[in-house]
Amino acid sequence: MATLKDVARLAGVSVKTVSNVVNGYSFVKPDNRRRVEEALEATGYRPNLGARNLRRGRTGFIALVLPELSIPYFAELAGLVITAAQEHEWNVLIEQTFGTLAGERAALASLGPHLVDAAILSPEALLVDDFQLSVPAVLLGEHAVDVPISRVGIDNVAAARTAVRHLISLGRTRIAAIGAHPHRGTAALRLEGYRTALAEASLPFSGDLVVPALNYHRADGAAAMRSLLDMPTPPDAVFCFNDLLAIGAMRTAAERSLRVPGDLAVVGFDNNEESVYSSPSLTSVAPDKGAIARAAVDLLHRRVESPDDALEDVETPFSLLVRESTVAG
Repeated sequence: MATLKDVARLAGVSVKTVSNVVNGYSFVKPDNRRRVEEALEATGYRPNLGARNLRRGRTGFIALVLPELSIPYFAELAGLVITAAQEHEWNVLIEQTFGTLAGERAALASLGPHLVDAAILSPEALLVDDFQLSVPAVLLGEHAVDVPISRVGIDNVAAARTAVRHLISLGRTRIAAIGAHPHRGTAALRLEGYRTALAEASLPFSGDLVVPALNYHRADGAAAMRSLLDMPTPPDAVFCFNDLLAIGAMRTAAERSLRVPGDLAVVGFDNNEESVYSSPSLTSVAPDKGAIARAAVDLLHRRVESPDDALEDVETPFSLLVRESTVAG
């Protein structure tokens, strides 16, 4: 493998100049930088990240702690975090907690400066006293716990309100919600947005139309939809707190010979790839997952480099992508 000395010899500069170029320092003369970059390309030099991290007292790894990788939103987000982390020469260790208090506590207990430089966390059950971290961290999403940790996420209240207002604009008046959950902070916020949209349209809120979901899988959405359709007066629309719940709900509607969207309009949340290819395709709230990943990694990098800087809350955009489940093609 080529060394810094090999590159320096070919470029006709000092080893220090090559090191400055490799490490991205700006105080290198343009002609020297050009010669070094050409020599780097010619020799195929690759930096020894392990040695560099050792000198800096770093591991070169960050942790990404997520509830469940079988849920497409988290799987897609993990891939985007890995891509964003590569720009900072970080590798990513992924920990799956299944959203349980025990799983999340175990994940946090394993995080230490001997293993990772920092962590991105998406907790669902942790309590305030559980956030005793030995490495810098960033939280994903909005949570009921109020802890002094920087956060990245969308405005879930506004996103849910936008989804329900879309259903109301279509003339739907009996709108159900699937996905209430006692421990998910995002679920409480999406329920708040649902209720806000109903109130703004002078539509009554009925607790009977809000169905909880212990998990956010297709089977949970299908079961919740069956209970709604068994009501004396079933809903004419349903807002689901993620896409898998919505796809399960549409399956039940099809089994009951209901037309979507003719008899039942359905909106999901997360805009997973499956929502594009389901039949009918699913109208869904689309968080900018790429922006979430980049913001989380960039914010984490700032926390590592300047741990005494003020905490930050970064709000990323969302949109509502209207498809066949609410407006027939």
